[in-house]
This record gives sequence, C-alpha cells and structure tokens, in this order.
Amino acid sequence: MTEEAQKVPYTTNNAGIPVESDEHSLTVGPDGPVLLQDHYLIEKMAQFNRERVPERVVHAKGSGAYGTFHVTNDVSQFTKADLFQPGRRTEMLARFSTVAGEQGSPDTWRDPRGFALKFYTQQGNYDMVGNNTPVFFVRDPMKFQDFIRSQKRRPDNGVRDHDMQWDFWTLSPESAHQVTWLMGDRGIPKTYRHMNGYSSHTYMWVNAGGERFWVKYHFKTDQGIDFYTQDEADAMAGIDGDVHRRDLFESIERRDFPSWTLKVQIMPFEDAPDYRFNPFDLTKVWPQGDYPLIEVGRMTLDKNPEDFFVHIEQASFEPSNMVPGIGPSPDKMLLGRLFSYPDTHRYRIGPNYQQLPPNRPRVPVHSYAKDGPMRYEPSRTGAVYAPNSYGGPEADTARFGDPAGWATAGEMVREAYRTRSADDDWSQPGTLVREVMDDAARERLVSNISGHLLDGVSRPVLDRAVQYWRNVDTDLGDRVAKKVDGG
Repeated sequence: MTEEAQKVPYTTNNAGIPVESDEHSLTVGPDGPVLLQDHYLIEKMAQFNRERVPERVVHAKGSGAYGTFHVTNDVSQFTKADLFQPGRRTEMLARFSTVAGEQGSPDTWRDPRGFALKFYTQQGNYDMVGNNTPVFFVRDPMKFQDFIRSQKRRPDNGVRDHDMQWDFWTLSPESAHQVTWLMGDRGIPKTYRHMNGYSSHTYMWVNAGGERFWVKYHFKTDQGIDFYTQDEADAMAGIDGDVHRRDLFESIERRDFPSWTLKVQIMPFEDAPDYRFNPFDLTKVWPQGDYPLIEVGRMTLDKNPEDFFVHIEQASFEPSNMVPGIGPSPDKMLLGRLFSYPDTHRYRIGPNYQQLPPNRPRVPVHSYAKDGPMRYEPSRTGAVYAPNSYGGPEADTARFGDPAGWATAGEMVREAYRTRSADDDWSQPGTLVREVMDDAARERLVSNISGHLLDGVSRPVLDRAVQYWRNVDTDLGDRVAKKVDGG
C-alpha cells in the first residue's frame, strides 16, 4: 500500500467498526440472494430512510452562517443584558429564510424573509426571531395558522393560489401594512445580504437599576438595500432556485463578510398607555420622529457551517429565549410565539434539541430536565429534583428574581386591543406609499399588485382587493383598478 493510500481513512459503520466493502452487498455467491446478516447494508438502508426530519411548516427554505456581534455604543442605561454591554463581543448564528415556500422552492418567490438570530451570551442563549419587514400580516395569534394556510398550497390540487391569499388579506384589513411592504421592492431581496432585519415585535429592556423600557430592533444592512423586479425574480427562479443560499455561502467563502448595524428604538415605559396607537400592535411601526434610532453594534457573519443539516436545518430559534435584562411585551403575537416556537422544535427535532451543536449554550447548563429521546448530556445537577439536600443548583432569586414584566388588570375578554386615536389599519400603509416610496417605486407597486391579482383571483375577491388598496391610498387603488380591468 502506498503512503498516500495509508493516509485515506477507512470506512466504518456508525459504531466505528471497519466495513468490508463500500460497493458490494454480502450475497450467497455472485448471483445469490442478499443476506440479512450484512449489518452495514441494513444500517445504510435504514439510515437513508430516516435522513430527513420534518421540514418547518413556515420558514422551511433558508440558509445561515455563524458570526460575531460587537457592541459599539453604550446602551447600558436601557438594559443590563450581557450581550449589549459596552465593548462586548458575542458569538452568534443567523438563519435567513422565505416564509411560505417549502424546502425546494425558489429563493426568489415574492415572500417575506425570516431573519432569525441566536446569540451565545454569558447568561445563556438569546434568540431574536424576526423578518425583513418591520410589521406582520396579523396582530392576534388566533389568526396566524389561518393566514399561513392561505399562503400555502390548496388541499385539492396541491397548488399555491392567489385567490386564497387575497381572500384572506381583503377580509383582514390589519394585513394592509405588511402587504404593502410585500408588494413593494422589499418583497424580493436581491440577496440575503441586501436586506434589513427587524424584531417587528416590541420587547422590554430592563437596566441594572430596574428601570423598564420598550424596544424595537432594526438590523440595517451595511451592503445597502437591493432587490429583484418581478420579471428578474421570475427569470432567476428558473436559472438558480438557490441563488440566495448560494450567494451567502460564496460571499463568506471569498471573505466578503456581510454585516448589519443594529439600531434600536427606545420608548419610555410610561409612554405606552397613552400613545396615539397601540405600540404593541405587530401591524404598526413607531415613527422615528417620535423614537429615533440609537446605534447599538454590528453583526458580522464570517463562518459557514461545516454541515448544513447539522448547523442550519437543526438550528432552533425561539423568542422565549430571553436573557436577564430582556423580556416580552403585551404584543399578542409575541406571547403566542413564546409557546409555539419551542413546541415546534420538540416535535420536529425532539425534546433534547437544545443539546444539538447549533443550539447548545456556550455556558454550563444546570437544568433539572432529564431523559427523553436522543439525550446524550447528563444533567450533572447532583439530584434530579428541587429543592434537594444534595448540592443541586438553586435559583438565584437575589440576582434574577425580578422578571421583566408589566402589570395589567381587567376581566378576561376575547377582543382586539383597546381603540386609540390613531389605531386604524390604513394610515401607516398609506404613509408608506405616499411619503416613503418614490414615483418609480409606486409604479412597481401597482405593477406587482395588479400582476398578482390577475393570476387566478376570483371576481368577488378582486373587487374587495381594489377597495382594499383604495383604503390604503385612493390614487393607488384607482391605478390598480385600471390595470386589473384592462385599462
């Protein structure tokens, strides 16, 4: 055997035992039956049948990379969270995705993009699960499942259907702000590197003195915003359905590391009750004239995963992972997601998913959780229950016993948020159209909306859609009406 050949590792089975052949099954003679005693053949076939885990119901198609978050400004007056202290550098993982498409869907479908981040802080993992838009389609988790089904495939023919989408949207006026973003230029980013990321939700920050603040996150791309037109996106879907996934990987390979600057909006805790619209409504943005952006730091992605399945497909992000100094707000959608995200991970990749490499904290875990499928780290707690007399961990109430919460009172109700002076569904998308977009962007918006509506939307829904856009902006609605009526 040559020295070169000796350097090549020999094949083993999953137990590390050398195998006899990579190519030939064990048979009785060259033409005989395959033998059940060929354990390596059986292992290969059985393992192959089980290679896939269920894909995510939403955000199934995506990509990601590792990097670092570096704090460049002092925001310690607003939060005691470890990762946001001056000068702190925190390792992190990012995953970007489309919302409605399946694993094999094109990267350039018109769709919001997920923007999920995991920070491996000195006080455990902190996850921010957002999108490339600052708002969302619905404000109540009761409607989330219905919204997603309207964007997926029909049960009868398995095909996506614009009539379902517009039927839901036009019966849900709170969707208008997000649909305006979706039908505009941000609906199809040029690459994952050329889009912003937003928490969308409002969170609570608590500083070392116990003062509370409301906060929204804005991750501004340092590469600049860029997008595909609808025609360019349709063409690219046929040329390279993985263009966004490929671009992110190759940019990091060539050391062109993408980065984003984190800025936040801070609302004093006392402002929320009397603000002119509900600041916890996921369909609304806070005007920056009221709450200007404050720089926090920079996120840079500089390391591709060594194995896509292990590090990206098995990555789990959950807004319930909030470290000391960060808490939830009364945002109904956020409160619903605090349950739904960890629950879907337990279903999809098992109850011990947080022991997997991308999800494992970089600090010691002293949890009383035990057993379950695929658990491989012992609890190392000294006892399996609390309280105990055997040296098991104890909650540090003095340091961490003050939750980042708020007080409320009232009867149990099934109602929308209480109405405030500016709490309508049409003003903010109208402002987006009239004051943020330029003439060229408005023209593309009209073209995108009318093209979408003319692709299989039934007449009653079409009429509602025209009125929907007139509610956003009269001129915009009239231009859409002219296009869809053949003008």
